[in-house]
Amino acid sequence: MIKKKKIDLNEKIFIAGGSGMVGSAVQRALIKEGYGSELKGGLILAPSRNELNLVDEQAINLWFKKNKPTIVIIAAARVGGIIANSSRPADFLLENLQIQTNIINAAWKSGVKRLLFLGSSCIYPKFANQPIEEECLMSGELEKTNEWYAIAKISGIKLCQSLREQYGFDAISLMPTNLFGPGDNYHPIESHVIASLIMKFSRGVSNSKSSVTCWGTGKALREFMHVDDLANAIIFALENWDPSDENAPRDKYGLPLSYLNVGTGKDISIYDLANKIASLTAYSGNIVWDHSKPDGTPKKLLNIDRIKKLGWAPKIKLEEGLKKTISKLKENNFKDFKID
Repeated sequence: MIKKKKIDLNEKIFIAGGSGMVGSAVQRALIKEGYGSELKGGLILAPSRNELNLVDEQAINLWFKKNKPTIVIIAAARVGGIIANSSRPADFLLENLQIQTNIINAAWKSGVKRLLFLGSSCIYPKFANQPIEEECLMSGELEKTNEWYAIAKISGIKLCQSLREQYGFDAISLMPTNLFGPGDNYHPIESHVIASLIMKFSRGVSNSKSSVTCWGTGKALREFMHVDDLANAIIFALENWDPSDENAPRDKYGLPLSYLNVGTGKDISIYDLANKIASLTAYSGNIVWDHSKPDGTPKKLLNIDRIKKLGWAPKIKLEEGLKKTISKLKENNFKDFKID
Protein backbone atom coordinates (compact mmCIF):
# COMPACT_ATOMS: atom_id res chain seq x y z
CA MET A 1 0.00 0.00 0.00
CA ILE A 2 1.38 3.40 -1.05
CA LYS A 3 1.43 5.85 1.84
CA LYS A 4 -0.39 9.10 1.08
CA LYS A 5 1.82 12.18 1.06
CA LYS A 6 1.20 14.88 3.65
CA ILE A 7 1.02 17.63 1.02
CA ASP A 8 -0.49 17.80 -2.47
CA LEU A 9 0.54 19.29 -5.81
CA ASN A 10 -2.30 21.83 -5.53
CA GLU A 11 -0.82 23.53 -2.46
CA LYS A 12 -0.15 27.27 -2.26
CA ILE A 13 3.43 27.19 -0.98
CA PHE A 14 4.98 30.27 0.62
CA ILE A 15 8.79 30.26 0.67
CA ALA A 16 10.04 32.95 3.03
CA GLY A 17 13.50 33.87 1.78
CA GLY A 18 12.72 32.56 -1.69
CA SER A 19 15.45 34.57 -3.39
CA GLY A 20 18.26 33.31 -1.13
CA MET A 21 20.49 30.29 -1.62
CA VAL A 22 18.18 27.87 0.21
CA GLY A 23 14.92 29.42 -0.99
CA SER A 24 16.03 29.34 -4.63
CA ALA A 25 17.08 25.71 -4.31
CA VAL A 26 13.72 24.83 -2.75
CA GLN A 27 11.89 26.53 -5.62
CA ARG A 28 13.89 24.55 -8.18
CA ALA A 29 13.22 21.28 -6.35
CA LEU A 30 9.51 21.97 -5.91
CA ILE A 31 9.03 22.74 -9.59
CA LYS A 32 10.97 19.61 -10.54
CA GLU A 33 8.57 17.55 -8.38
CA GLY A 34 5.50 19.09 -10.01
CA TYR A 35 4.55 21.69 -7.38
CA GLY A 36 3.50 25.17 -8.41
CA SER A 37 1.79 23.98 -11.61
CA GLU A 38 -1.27 26.05 -12.52
CA LEU A 39 -2.68 23.03 -14.37
CA LYS A 40 -2.83 21.20 -11.03
CA GLY A 41 -3.99 24.20 -9.06
CA GLY A 42 -0.63 24.75 -7.39
CA LEU A 43 1.17 28.01 -6.67
CA ILE A 44 4.61 28.93 -5.33
CA LEU A 45 4.77 32.26 -3.53
CA ALA A 46 8.26 33.71 -3.08
CA PRO A 47 7.93 37.49 -2.58
CA SER A 48 11.11 39.55 -2.63
CA ARG A 49 12.21 41.78 0.24
CA ASN A 50 10.77 44.78 -1.59
CA GLU A 51 7.45 42.99 -1.97
CA LEU A 52 7.21 41.77 1.64
CA ASN A 53 9.12 43.06 4.66
CA LEU A 54 9.44 40.03 6.94
CA VAL A 55 10.25 42.10 10.04
CA ASP A 56 6.98 44.04 9.66
CA GLU A 57 4.35 42.12 11.62
CA GLN A 58 1.41 44.05 10.17
CA ALA A 59 2.64 43.54 6.60
CA ILE A 60 3.03 39.81 7.22
CA ASN A 61 -0.49 39.47 8.66
CA LEU A 62 -2.02 41.35 5.73
CA TRP A 63 -0.04 39.27 3.24
CA PHE A 64 -1.30 36.00 4.78
CA LYS A 65 -4.91 37.23 4.70
CA LYS A 66 -4.60 38.18 1.04
CA ASN A 67 -2.60 35.20 -0.29
CA LYS A 68 -3.79 32.38 2.01
CA PRO A 69 -0.84 29.97 1.69
CA THR A 70 -1.45 26.38 2.74
CA ILE A 71 2.22 25.41 3.19
CA VAL A 72 4.96 27.62 4.64
CA ILE A 73 8.73 27.08 4.39
CA ILE A 74 10.86 29.47 6.44
CA ALA A 75 14.24 29.79 4.75
CA ALA A 76 14.59 33.49 5.54
CA ALA A 77 17.15 34.65 8.08
CA ARG A 78 19.92 37.13 8.65
CA VAL A 79 23.04 35.03 8.23
CA GLY A 80 26.79 35.54 8.14
CA GLY A 81 30.18 34.28 9.20
CA ILE A 82 32.14 34.76 12.42
CA ILE A 83 32.86 38.47 11.93
CA ALA A 84 29.26 39.35 11.11
CA ASN A 85 27.92 37.40 14.11
CA SER A 86 30.47 38.86 16.51
CA SER A 87 30.23 42.49 15.38
CA ARG A 88 26.41 42.76 15.14
CA PRO A 89 24.95 40.55 17.91
CA ALA A 90 21.79 42.62 18.39
CA ASP A 91 21.02 42.61 14.66
CA PHE A 92 21.38 38.84 14.43
CA LEU A 93 19.23 38.18 17.49
CA LEU A 94 16.51 40.78 16.99
CA GLU A 95 16.01 40.50 13.23
CA ASN A 96 15.88 36.70 13.24
CA LEU A 97 13.47 36.67 16.17
CA GLN A 98 11.21 39.13 14.35
CA ILE A 99 11.27 37.27 11.02
CA GLN A 100 10.49 33.83 12.36
CA THR A 101 7.99 34.92 15.03
CA ASN A 102 6.02 37.05 12.57
CA ILE A 103 5.77 34.25 10.02
CA ILE A 104 5.10 31.37 12.43
CA ASN A 105 2.46 33.32 14.33
CA ALA A 106 0.69 34.45 11.14
CA ALA A 107 0.80 30.91 9.72
CA TRP A 108 -0.70 29.44 12.88
CA LYS A 109 -3.44 32.07 13.18
CA SER A 110 -4.40 31.75 9.51
CA GLY A 111 -4.73 27.97 9.67
CA VAL A 112 -1.79 26.96 7.49
CA LYS A 113 -1.78 23.20 6.81
CA ARG A 114 1.96 22.57 7.39
CA LEU A 115 4.94 24.75 8.28
CA LEU A 116 8.61 23.88 8.05
CA PHE A 117 11.15 25.99 9.93
CA LEU A 118 14.85 25.79 9.14
CA GLY A 119 17.16 25.91 12.13
CA SER A 120 20.91 25.45 12.01
CA SER A 121 23.54 23.09 13.37
CA CYS A 122 24.91 26.03 15.40
CA ILE A 123 22.04 25.55 17.86
CA TYR A 124 23.97 22.73 19.51
CA PRO A 125 26.47 23.16 22.36
CA LYS A 126 30.10 23.86 21.50
CA PHE A 127 31.30 20.65 23.10
CA ALA A 128 28.37 18.37 22.29
CA ASN A 129 29.05 14.65 21.93
CA GLN A 130 29.84 13.72 18.33
CA PRO A 131 28.05 13.01 16.08
CA ILE A 132 25.45 15.37 17.51
CA GLU A 133 22.03 13.89 18.23
CA GLU A 134 18.85 15.95 18.43
CA GLU A 135 18.69 15.47 22.24
CA CYS A 136 21.83 17.60 22.61
CA LEU A 137 19.78 20.75 22.11
CA MET A 138 20.11 23.07 25.14
CA SER A 139 22.40 20.64 26.96
CA GLY A 140 25.43 22.92 27.18
CA GLU A 141 27.12 26.24 26.39
CA LEU A 142 26.87 27.59 22.85
CA GLU A 143 29.81 28.58 20.66
CA LYS A 144 30.41 32.28 21.41
CA THR A 145 31.13 33.25 17.80
CA ASN A 146 27.54 32.55 16.71
CA GLU A 147 25.51 32.37 19.92
CA TRP A 148 23.15 35.23 18.98
CA TYR A 149 22.08 33.54 15.76
CA ALA A 150 21.84 30.22 17.60
CA ILE A 151 19.62 31.64 20.34
CA ALA A 152 17.24 33.04 17.74
CA LYS A 153 17.07 29.70 15.93
CA ILE A 154 16.49 27.80 19.16
CA SER A 155 13.59 30.15 19.90
CA GLY A 156 12.09 29.38 16.49
CA ILE A 157 12.37 25.63 17.03
CA LYS A 158 10.77 25.89 20.45
CA LEU A 159 8.00 28.15 19.19
CA CYS A 160 7.11 25.56 16.55
CA GLN A 161 7.28 22.79 19.14
CA SER A 162 5.11 24.68 21.65
CA LEU A 163 2.42 25.49 19.07
CA ARG A 164 2.34 21.82 18.06
CA GLU A 165 2.03 20.62 21.66
CA GLN A 166 -0.50 23.20 22.86
CA TYR A 167 -2.60 23.85 19.78
CA GLY A 168 -1.88 20.97 17.42
CA PHE A 169 -0.34 23.25 14.79
CA ASP A 170 1.52 21.09 12.28
CA ALA A 171 4.94 22.77 12.49
CA ILE A 172 8.18 20.84 11.98
CA SER A 173 11.82 21.90 11.95
CA LEU A 174 14.98 20.73 10.21
CA MET A 175 18.51 21.40 11.45
CA PRO A 176 20.78 21.63 8.38
CA THR A 177 24.54 21.43 8.60
CA ASN A 178 26.81 23.97 6.84
CA LEU A 179 25.61 24.64 3.31
CA PHE A 180 27.15 25.61 -0.02
CA GLY A 181 26.18 25.76 -3.67
CA PRO A 182 24.54 28.09 -6.21
CA GLY A 183 23.33 31.39 -4.82
CA ASP A 184 25.83 31.42 -1.94
CA ASN A 185 26.91 34.72 -0.39
CA TYR A 186 30.37 35.81 -1.51
CA HIS A 187 30.55 38.94 0.62
CA PRO A 188 34.18 39.55 1.74
CA ILE A 189 33.17 39.72 5.42
CA GLU A 190 29.80 38.00 5.79
CA SER A 191 30.38 34.85 3.71
CA HIS A 192 30.54 31.34 5.17
CA VAL A 193 33.51 29.00 5.03
CA ILE A 194 33.28 27.45 1.55
CA ALA A 195 32.22 30.67 -0.18
CA SER A 196 35.03 32.54 1.60
CA LEU A 197 37.66 29.98 0.58
CA ILE A 198 36.48 29.86 -3.04
CA MET A 199 36.68 33.64 -3.16
CA LYS A 200 40.12 33.78 -1.52
CA PHE A 201 41.73 31.24 -3.84
CA SER A 202 40.01 32.54 -6.98
CA ARG A 203 41.34 35.99 -6.20
CA GLY A 204 44.71 34.44 -5.49
CA VAL A 205 44.76 32.97 -8.99
CA SER A 206 43.48 36.15 -10.63
CA ASN A 207 46.05 38.34 -8.87
CA SER A 208 48.91 35.80 -9.02
CA LYS A 209 49.30 35.93 -5.25
CA SER A 210 52.16 33.93 -3.80
CA SER A 211 50.19 33.22 -0.62
CA VAL A 212 46.63 33.22 0.68
CA THR A 213 45.81 33.63 4.38
CA CYS A 214 43.12 31.53 6.02
CA TRP A 215 41.68 31.94 9.49
CA GLY A 216 42.58 29.78 12.50
CA THR A 217 44.69 26.65 12.64
CA GLY A 218 42.80 24.61 10.07
CA LYS A 219 42.25 21.87 12.65
CA ALA A 220 38.52 22.45 13.17
CA LEU A 221 36.29 19.78 11.64
CA ARG A 222 33.16 20.71 9.72
CA GLU A 223 30.40 18.99 7.79
CA PHE A 224 29.21 20.49 4.50
CA MET A 225 26.10 19.75 2.43
CA HIS A 226 25.12 20.95 -1.02
CA VAL A 227 22.05 23.16 -0.88
CA ASP A 228 20.21 20.98 -3.42
CA ASP A 229 20.37 18.09 -0.96
CA LEU A 230 18.75 20.27 1.69
CA ALA A 231 16.02 21.32 -0.74
CA ASN A 232 15.21 17.67 -1.40
CA ALA A 233 15.19 16.98 2.34
CA ILE A 234 12.70 19.81 2.89
CA ILE A 235 10.29 18.41 0.32
CA PHE A 236 10.78 14.89 1.66
CA ALA A 237 9.98 16.02 5.22
CA LEU A 238 6.88 17.94 4.16
CA GLU A 239 5.61 14.98 2.15
CA ASN A 240 6.45 12.15 4.54
CA TRP A 241 7.27 13.16 8.10
CA ASP A 242 4.49 13.41 10.67
CA PRO A 243 5.87 13.64 14.24
CA SER A 244 2.52 12.37 15.53
CA ASP A 245 2.78 9.11 13.59
CA GLU A 246 3.49 6.09 15.80
CA ASN A 247 6.49 5.16 13.63
CA ALA A 248 7.96 8.68 13.54
CA PRO A 249 11.36 9.36 15.17
CA ARG A 250 11.32 9.71 18.93
CA ASP A 251 13.87 10.94 21.43
CA LYS A 252 15.63 8.80 24.01
CA TYR A 253 12.67 9.26 26.38
CA GLY A 254 10.24 7.91 23.80
CA LEU A 255 8.71 11.33 23.10
CA PRO A 256 7.94 12.52 19.55
CA LEU A 257 10.58 14.73 17.94
CA SER A 258 9.46 17.83 16.04
CA TYR A 259 12.95 18.68 14.76
CA LEU A 260 15.47 16.53 12.88
CA ASN A 261 19.08 16.90 11.77
CA VAL A 262 19.93 17.08 8.07
CA GLY A 263 23.48 16.59 6.86
CA THR A 264 25.89 14.21 5.17
CA GLY A 265 27.23 12.32 8.18
CA LYS A 266 30.81 13.13 7.10
CA ASP A 267 33.16 15.92 8.09
CA ILE A 268 36.47 17.36 6.90
CA SER A 269 39.13 19.53 8.51
CA ILE A 270 39.24 23.16 7.38
CA TYR A 271 42.89 22.51 6.47
CA ASP A 272 41.97 19.70 4.07
CA LEU A 273 39.01 21.69 2.75
CA ALA A 274 41.22 24.69 1.98
CA ASN A 275 43.71 22.53 0.13
CA LYS A 276 40.90 20.84 -1.82
CA ILE A 277 39.42 24.18 -2.89
CA ALA A 278 42.86 25.55 -3.73
CA SER A 279 43.38 22.59 -6.04
CA LEU A 280 39.93 22.91 -7.66
CA THR A 281 40.48 26.64 -8.32
CA ALA A 282 44.00 25.92 -9.69
CA TYR A 283 45.71 27.97 -6.97
CA SER A 284 49.32 26.82 -6.55
CA GLY A 285 50.67 29.33 -4.02
CA ASN A 286 51.19 28.93 -0.27
CA ILE A 287 48.40 28.72 2.30
CA VAL A 288 49.17 30.69 5.47
CA TRP A 289 47.14 30.02 8.63
CA ASP A 290 46.45 33.01 10.89
CA HIS A 291 46.41 31.44 14.37
CA SER A 292 45.30 34.72 15.95
CA LYS A 293 41.84 34.18 14.44
CA PRO A 294 39.30 31.81 16.06
CA ASP A 295 38.63 28.24 14.91
CA GLY A 296 35.13 28.20 16.35
CA THR A 297 33.67 24.89 17.52
CA PRO A 298 36.41 22.20 17.30
CA LYS A 299 34.10 19.63 15.68
CA LYS A 300 30.51 19.78 14.52
CA LEU A 301 29.14 16.64 12.89
CA LEU A 302 25.42 15.87 12.89
CA ASN A 303 23.92 12.48 13.55
CA ILE A 304 21.44 11.98 10.68
CA ASP A 305 20.29 8.46 11.58
CA ARG A 306 16.71 9.52 12.28
CA ILE A 307 15.97 11.23 8.98
CA LYS A 308 17.76 8.43 7.11
CA LYS A 309 15.45 5.89 8.77
CA LEU A 310 12.52 7.86 7.38
CA GLY A 311 13.95 7.28 3.90
CA TRP A 312 15.98 10.39 3.06
CA ALA A 313 19.72 10.42 2.34
CA PRO A 314 22.13 12.97 0.80
CA LYS A 315 23.17 12.36 -2.81
CA ILE A 316 25.79 14.99 -3.67
CA LYS A 317 29.33 14.26 -2.49
CA LEU A 318 31.49 17.15 -1.29
CA GLU A 319 33.99 17.14 -4.15
CA GLU A 320 31.24 16.79 -6.75
CA GLY A 321 29.36 19.74 -5.23
CA LEU A 322 32.50 21.87 -5.04
CA LYS A 323 33.36 21.18 -8.68
CA LYS A 324 29.84 22.14 -9.79
CA THR A 325 29.88 25.30 -7.68
CA ILE A 326 33.28 26.49 -8.90
CA SER A 327 32.50 25.55 -12.51
CA LYS A 328 29.29 27.60 -12.41
CA LEU A 329 31.15 30.59 -10.99
CA LYS A 330 33.70 30.35 -13.79
CA GLU A 331 30.96 30.11 -16.42
CA ASN A 332 29.49 33.33 -15.05
CA ASN A 333 32.93 34.94 -15.03
CA PHE A 334 32.81 35.19 -11.23
CA LYS A 335 30.09 37.85 -11.39
CA ASP A 336 28.91 36.77 -7.91
CA PHE A 337 31.99 38.42 -6.45
CA LYS A 338 34.46 40.97 -7.66
CA ILE A 339 38.01 39.76 -8.19
CA ASP A 340 40.40 42.62 -7.47
